[in-house]
Amino acid sequence: MAESLWKRFAELAVQIDGYELERFEKPVTRGFTRVTTVVHLQGGGEEGLGEDVTWYAEHHDREQAAGEVLPLAGSSTLKSFSDALEMEDAWRRWAYESAALDLALRQGGMTLAEAVGREPQPVRFVISPGLGDPPTSAVVNRWLEIDPAHRFKLDPASDWTDELIAELAGTRAVVTTDYKAYYSHEGDAPPDVDLYRRVAEGFPEAFLEDPALTADTDLVLEPYRERVTWDAPIHSVADVEGLAYPPRVLNSKPSRFGRLSELLAFYAHCESNGIGLYGGGMFELGPGRGQIQYLASLFHADAPNDVAPRAYNDPEPRPGLPGSPIEPAPEPRGFRWTEPGATL
Repeated sequence: MAESLWKRFAELAVQIDGYELERFEKPVTRGFTRVTTVVHLQGGGEEGLGEDVTWYAEHHDREQAAGEVLPLAGSSTLKSFSDALEMEDAWRRWAYESAALDLALRQGGMTLAEAVGREPQPVRFVISPGLGDPPTSAVVNRWLEIDPAHRFKLDPASDWTDELIAELAGTRAVVTTDYKAYYSHEGDAPPDVDLYRRVAEGFPEAFLEDPALTADTDLVLEPYRERVTWDAPIHSVADVEGLAYPPRVLNSKPSRFGRLSELLAFYAHCESNGIGLYGGGMFELGPGRGQIQYLASLFHADAPNDVAPRAYNDPEPRPGLPGSPIEPAPEPRGFRWTEPGATL
């Protein structure tokens, strides 16, 4: 699938006359202010959009200060555009590659679904809130008061008590737990083996995402390997093949791959090897959120996708938001998705 798909995308023509950068900034859940940069590629009377979801605000400050200095203008194909794009950072590269894909499809009068040859399906999603400091089940309970059908992806930490785990497990609404081992830094404490055990045992049906595998944690998780999933270390097919053991399910974050060709190869590899997928988000503030919902609708719609409409990332829960699943909403052309409640 990947080779034929990439061949089809690779030869799509794209004409770029210029580009602009737009800064987005907004307070979100977990008590921080998210900053992203939206890339606007213009050409032939059309515009393609992509979103740089690099975590650090300093990166976006530097990009905005540098301005529109990249030599992007000209006629090319998506393949030659990608080959000429000198960007090592995957998140930044994906912003430009997804904008070029959007622009090429719009100039060609096609949708992403038509190019892929699949029909978009309703997208099931989960909510991924922080639990506060100290952590409590209050925010989960509030969301469940609003809609008992809500499901959650949560990030366990060493200050999670047995009582908290029991409270959360009692809701039967936690479907993914993320150990976030790959967000640690040199000098951090070693993985909390007791936490790994308590979470694996306390949520007997939930995915166990991104554990740090040491001799001790591997021993604890060995009985639960069919529930172990990976996110942060997956940037290519080679990363999947290099895992300690074959995965049953993986988290798919397109921005981690950088190149469209790598993402398509990943989809094909997982499909041919029976590896399930669920989508992951990066607190996108602009068109990037709709784009990952679009991809989820084509490749893993009926999964616990962490791609909830952007309003679910607001600091406080509120009623009236679209429920899961969200109905397909591709725009008539391009790599665009009219996200419920979105303004861009």
